[in-house]
Amino acid sequence: MASLKELKDRIGSVKSTQKITKAKKMVAAAKLRRAQMAAEAARPYATEMAKVMASLAGKVTVDENSPKLLAGTGKDQVHLLVVATSDRGLCGAFNANIVKEARLAAEKLVNEGKDVLFYMVGRKGLPVIKRVYEDKIVKHFDTSNVKAPGFEEAKAIAEDLTEMVEDGKFDVAHLFYSRFKSALVQEPTQQQIIPVAIETAEGAGSDAAVEYEPDEEEILTELLPRNLTTQIFGALLENNAGEQGASMTAMENATRNAGDLIDSLTIEYNRSRQAAITTELIEIIAGAEAL
Repeated sequence: MASLKELKDRIGSVKSTQKITKAKKMVAAAKLRRAQMAAEAARPYATEMAKVMASLAGKVTVDENSPKLLAGTGKDQVHLLVVATSDRGLCGAFNANIVKEARLAAEKLVNEGKDVLFYMVGRKGLPVIKRVYEDKIVKHFDTSNVKAPGFEEAKAIAEDLTEMVEDGKFDVAHLFYSRFKSALVQEPTQQQIIPVAIETAEGAGSDAAVEYEPDEEEILTELLPRNLTTQIFGALLENNAGEQGASMTAMENATRNAGDLIDSLTIEYNRSRQAAITTELIEIIAGAEAL
């Protein structure tokens, strides 16, 4: 059985931990509102951009001269998995769920005889993927030097991917991130970003005749890089909101568990203290009777 001093020290240690988890919960709650507003504001633009791109892509003839962002390389052998995670922990299973989704997709592709490569964004997913696919990681895009990845980071990632597909280093690119639903729910999501997934616009467009000025090919040349940046930027915003929501929930649970542990340790401390006092009284009474 632990001594009274050990129990008292442990209660003090847990109380200190509880103060930290309370503070982190408040910080995450403050950041969550701003991150949620940013993610929700970006969704309509990203969704409509994807619809326009898919609609345009369905109206042009795809051949070997088409932009690689639209047509890919014409093959379906090498798949690049762009896995976006956070740079900080203490957010429950947020990062683990994204990495799990990416690993399941990788295993499925490998079983189909495809080659898999990884482009890692953020620090937390890197060690897990490195343990299993160390020689398959083509780049780690470090975002730890910014408060939260934003448009500049999305643009840099998009430029990297564009250069890689132009060099024929992969055929298809998939983006993995966590779509924000609420502080309690973040949904791991897979999205094909290269080439443009034409089927995503199925049923979303209109049957009306549309005349484009300039022509579809010229519009696509201008919009394809912008669309890629927009989709990545939206994913980074969703990740940021999801990270703050998961962190707030995790810290709330940790604070509650710390409170339960403090209550349990306090009861044990009081019982031990009462037992010690009872023992001392018995010894005093026994000594008095002996005299």
